[in-house]
Amino acid sequence: MIAFLTLCYVGLLAVLVWLKILPNKLWTWLSAVAWVVLLFVVLFIPMQWGAPAGSARILTYTVQIIPNVAGPVLEVPVEANRPIKKGDVLFTIDPTTYEAALEATQAQLDFQEVRLQQYEKLASTAAGTRFQVEETAALVKQLTAELEGAEWNLNETTVRAPADGYVTYLALRPGQRVVTLPFQPAMTFVDTSREIVGVQIQQIHQRYIKRGQEVEMAFKTQPGRIYTGKVKAIIQVTHESQAVISGTVPTAQPIQAEPFFVRVQLDDREAAKDLPAGTAGTAAIYTKSAAMTHIIRKVMIRMESYMNYIIPWL
Repeated sequence: MIAFLTLCYVGLLAVLVWLKILPNKLWTWLSAVAWVVLLFVVLFIPMQWGAPAGSARILTYTVQIIPNVAGPVLEVPVEANRPIKKGDVLFTIDPTTYEAALEATQAQLDFQEVRLQQYEKLASTAAGTRFQVEETAALVKQLTAELEGAEWNLNETTVRAPADGYVTYLALRPGQRVVTLPFQPAMTFVDTSREIVGVQIQQIHQRYIKRGQEVEMAFKTQPGRIYTGKVKAIIQVTHESQAVISGTVPTAQPIQAEPFFVRVQLDDREAAKDLPAGTAGTAAIYTKSAAMTHIIRKVMIRMESYMNYIIPWL
């Protein structure tokens, strides 16, 4: 941007010299140096905190699908990378053993309920004891709880989507046995029910950033398009700030000023559907400081948006 404005200034000097409004002298052309210094001091240096910019990325939640019950898989009706809704079936587990456990518990519960009625009748005529009644009543409560657990286990043989999203890298097939171990998930589910836009801002530039400030973003997957949003949260913590519990003294390392993350909420929620998770770009935050520099940042981010057509790595 500085080079562009300097070229514009030099072009203006050339026109004025050609029209003989300015003399063709050395000091006339050296004024371009003063112009560059003026741009730095008045516009570009204040712009760093008045309208800070940083790398942006679309983030998402991934859920490791681990079933609550184990068993062989009967059916996998979902397809990889195909959108599904919350509650749709991901896969089903053979329910035979869980149905048998439910029926056995139900039979025991029915029997004990009959016995409880009989003991209560005997106790009312002094032919039985209260101990028998209380013992059987406690057993009925225990079996009722076990029945609820058996019903829950049976329901968990059908694994459903926890939110709107899709399954990716789907390798699960009927006949495979799934387990409830946390280190062996059955599949990976990508939650698309809400978008997360993270922006990295250098620490020296974040002091003027506040919630609710306007944001403009240009993403690689949508060249030539500007997305608008607002600052939702400032995550004032970095990786280096973590104190990891261990039995050793921490090793001294060079301290680096890691950027802070700013979470942005898009104004158009539907626009997030055009931005796949992992989409990279640039975001500019317009603070209440150095407002005269905002126009320069707006021009720069629009220039970058159109440069995304031809430059993939910037």
